[in-house]
Amino acid sequence: MKVLKFGGTSVGSSKNINKVISILDAYAKESKVVCVVSAVGGITDKLLLAGMQAQSKDNAFKATFQIIKDVHFSIIKELNPDNSSSILNYAEEKLNELESLLNGIFLINEISPKTSDKLVTFGELLSSFIIAETMKNRGLSAYRKNAQELVVTNANFTKAEVDYSVTNANIKDYFSSAKENITILPGFIARSTFGEQTTLGRGGSDFTAAIVAAGLHVEQLEIWTDVSGMFTTNPKLVKQARPIETISYQEAMELSHFGAKVLYPPTVQPVLDLNIPIHIKNTMEPEAVGTIISNEFVASNNPVKGISNISNIALLTLQGSGMVGIPGFSKRLFETLSNEKINVILITQASSEHSICLGIEAKDVEIAKTAIDITFENEIALHKIDPIQVETNLSIVALVGDNMKNHQGISGKMFSSLGKNNINIRAIAQGASEKNISIVIEETDVKKALNTLHEVFFESITKQLNVFITGVGNVGERLVEQIKQQKKYLKDNLKINLRVVGLSNSRTMIFNGGGISLKNWKEDLSNGEKASLEGFFENAKSLNLRNSIFVDVTANKDVAGLYEKYLRESIAVVACNKIACSSTFSNYKELKRLSLKYNAPFLFETNVGAGLPIIDTLGNLIASGDKVTSIQAVLSGSLNFVFNNFNDTTKFYDVVKQAAAEGYTEPDPRIDLSGVDVARKILILARESGVTMDLEDIENIPFLSKAGLESNSVDDFYQTLIDDESHYQSLFASAKAKDCQLKYVAKFDNGKASVSLQEIPKGHPFYNLEGSDNIVMFYTERYSQQPMIIKGAGAGADVTASGLFADIIRLGNN
Repeated sequence: MKVLKFGGTSVGSSKNINKVISILDAYAKESKVVCVVSAVGGITDKLLLAGMQAQSKDNAFKATFQIIKDVHFSIIKELNPDNSSSILNYAEEKLNELESLLNGIFLINEISPKTSDKLVTFGELLSSFIIAETMKNRGLSAYRKNAQELVVTNANFTKAEVDYSVTNANIKDYFSSAKENITILPGFIARSTFGEQTTLGRGGSDFTAAIVAAGLHVEQLEIWTDVSGMFTTNPKLVKQARPIETISYQEAMELSHFGAKVLYPPTVQPVLDLNIPIHIKNTMEPEAVGTIISNEFVASNNPVKGISNISNIALLTLQGSGMVGIPGFSKRLFETLSNEKINVILITQASSEHSICLGIEAKDVEIAKTAIDITFENEIALHKIDPIQVETNLSIVALVGDNMKNHQGISGKMFSSLGKNNINIRAIAQGASEKNISIVIEETDVKKALNTLHEVFFESITKQLNVFITGVGNVGERLVEQIKQQKKYLKDNLKINLRVVGLSNSRTMIFNGGGISLKNWKEDLSNGEKASLEGFFENAKSLNLRNSIFVDVTANKDVAGLYEKYLRESIAVVACNKIACSSTFSNYKELKRLSLKYNAPFLFETNVGAGLPIIDTLGNLIASGDKVTSIQAVLSGSLNFVFNNFNDTTKFYDVVKQAAAEGYTEPDPRIDLSGVDVARKILILARESGVTMDLEDIENIPFLSKAGLESNSVDDFYQTLIDDESHYQSLFASAKAKDCQLKYVAKFDNGKASVSLQEIPKGHPFYNLEGSDNIVMFYTERYSQQPMIIKGAGAGADVTASGLFADIIRLGNN
């Protein structure tokens, strides 16, 4: 004989009930079947709502009753379009009883536990009758047996306790002579020894199924629901969650206790005692494997079986020096909560005995606080302990696994991964069995925590990066296209799942926590919401995704001013914008400090040399114990392009315009030609070498004409280039007379730095520097005679984008 249970969702519509009937028909071809059913999905809640409305003298109970009636009548007619009269007559009779009960509650303005039990039984009585009669109409051998005639309890209404000796005898007696192939039983409902209607409490339908399965000693109990078994974590919050094929009773109960709604542990105690396996199956996908819960140990390389959570938790803390060494505080505390019928979900106590911390449901917090403060009123008045402290808007997240106790480092792995994502742990509880590690965190961090832990313990071969890019102009567009092109390669070869989740230009911005499709991203962005720097940050913060990276592809001072906010939220920052790192030294150091404090990397390789590994190489030199003594460099690809293309047959204005058109200069070319951009770069290298220095400490010897330096706008500046052509021709003529090349050189030596246009003689490493190339020569204690030289393309949208991309990948490899 088979025992199956179908929950409210499984019988929540005529479509789903047809699936249930198909499953039962298939099973009945092999053996007799007992099927326990819940009320139609949502009906129990509506029955309770109607009861509360009637009790409150709220005439809205009539509308709620009508909804209940309409739902059942609709299902009956859809299931039995040609033969529904007898079922409708029964439903009409039961619904008339329900209406009379609700009217009675309305008149006496009261609903007792006994009346409440009678009220909610209508749900299961109706659903079970409708299903059984529909099967009969279709020629199946089926019968609805009222479970109230089998399951006998005490009179503890709303959560009655089963009399197993009587109940088991009833079950064995009835099914020993039952002739039908399929017996439909209403779950959840029972009767007391005095014949009164009772219910079995939360998870009551599971409980009914477990009672019957145990009473009949079947080989397996099947619980059919709307998911394909118990999942590694909540699939609604973690897309990568997957069903667990096998799990122990203890693991299943731990996961269920901490929020996995598939199973309510107390209800399956009857089958647990007899070692009867439970198979969780999906009504919507009958062919899915599901989850088998048993006492059989199944070896696994992963000691963690699942991750679960409970929301709407409040944390209560009782503390005070007067608690230390004084027995009885714990007893009084828990006794107080017990008297108020408040369930304690989590407990942790400091070894100093100075405090006790416990988690309860948020709905009970006011009652708990009042009761505890009254209990300890004397100690609080004498300042031996503090008034109870309450924290709300919290959740519990738990790692569960029987085999966790045999593996070192599980806790460390858990805490470090959460810490890297700025998830603050408010309390920790771990039993001596080491089968469960529970933590209390902010409610807003639950999704990020579950995704982070699931990635660490179940998807360790692939790391997901969530990227927010602001400034998708010339360079930004190239970066997005490079990400699009390399996405598959990164996943297949580097095990990095790179998702762009936020994009912004100066006009609009778009977000998608699941990843923006890069197929038509330009069109989507053009239809996005109005761009806002603060709005972009707030969206990145509210999405609260693990491994988040903010990429700044602008030259905007206001964007750079937001780095601090991103870092404080543990969002890594990757920037080609040089403003932050060349701002005041105190701000530069503060960003570095925040990066370390909040485990949020701050990478800015493209600040100097675009895609060249200049800052990374310098960092490796310093980290290995070397010391930089001097730096000589050509750091402006734009200026190098300009002076490589300028001669006595060209005009300086034309060459600068060409450099701007090809993307080598900033939109305002004065930033490049004034030397400010190069000064910022040598400043960054000096700081990364360990030197305290600010921008005003760098000697900037200009080569622009006086009018060019004093120009008020970009247009005015370009006009000065035309007007002062002779000035620039004289610079070229001087270099040519000496057989030298003009190069804009940055120097750092003995704690001092300068930038200037210089005449470079033949034989010098800078002399043959072509196009927009950069070159850096590091003289260090180890490279004292021959410098370490880094040379290559130092400007251009593609190489700058590739430098940003390299920083993003570096974060993925950390």
